[in-house]
Amino acid sequence: MAPPPYATTTERGWHYIFRFLCGLIFLFLIGPILVIIPLSFNAEPYFTFSEAMVVLDPAGYSLRWYEDFFTSDAWLGAIRNSFIVALFSTILATALGTLAALGMSSRYMPYRATVMAVLISPMIVPLIISAAGMFFFFSKYQLTQTYTGVILAHTALGIPFVVITVTATLTGFDHTFTRAAASLGASPVRTFFKVVLPLVTPGVVSGALFAFITSFDEVVVVLFIAGPEQRTIPIQMWSGIREEISPTILAVATLLVLVSIALLTILELLRRRAERLRGLTPN
Repeated sequence: MAPPPYATTTERGWHYIFRFLCGLIFLFLIGPILVIIPLSFNAEPYFTFSEAMVVLDPAGYSLRWYEDFFTSDAWLGAIRNSFIVALFSTILATALGTLAALGMSSRYMPYRATVMAVLISPMIVPLIISAAGMFFFFSKYQLTQTYTGVILAHTALGIPFVVITVTATLTGFDHTFTRAAASLGASPVRTFFKVVLPLVTPGVVSGALFAFITSFDEVVVVLFIAGPEQRTIPIQMWSGIREEISPTILAVATLLVLVSIALLTILELLRRRAERLRGLTPN
């Protein structure tokens, strides 16, 4: 976006300086990712650029680490566990978080601020404290080293994201629609599925995606709760760094970056759709 024609020389200078600084900040944030991607194609078993890679010699590049990932039972089992845990925890977190957000949006909700603070506490409390608490609580009911325990733990971490996004969506919700549906004889359940849910779907889906990403990338809680059978991708990468440094980790990291980009693209499309539904022009 260029500065307006009436801008002074100083304002134009600050405009371009500001854009330059923003570019430096963006490069600082995305720099580690930009380094990981080419290193995942390294033909040598190192975490550094080889001489052949620097001079762009095709012999210095290889897909051997991606092949190692797709042919390894340990890596494939880890990614299967990650998807299983993330999928079920996302479903639970989305359902419970949406119901909680609907309750929080009611004007008859008592102690709203206190309840909201409790709901988002997993985002505020240090993760190591939450993990230790979950470990002692789940141990009492023999839920450690089980898929159920890991899914419930990730559900608790994902609920705050769903609550925040759905609550933000409900901020501008017109309750005239629900009153109109009730006056026409619709039950509360039918009103929710036919009126409320279609209007808050962008917020629900956004919260679900955040919950999925949180579960898929979580390490600390899994270290406390999971057993050998519930090893996920982050734990497999953590173990790989500690036990055997292999560029396969870089290949996995590149694939996870692509998944994150795809999810962020979906979030942006949902944001634009929500703005169009509200009569706004997407930025």
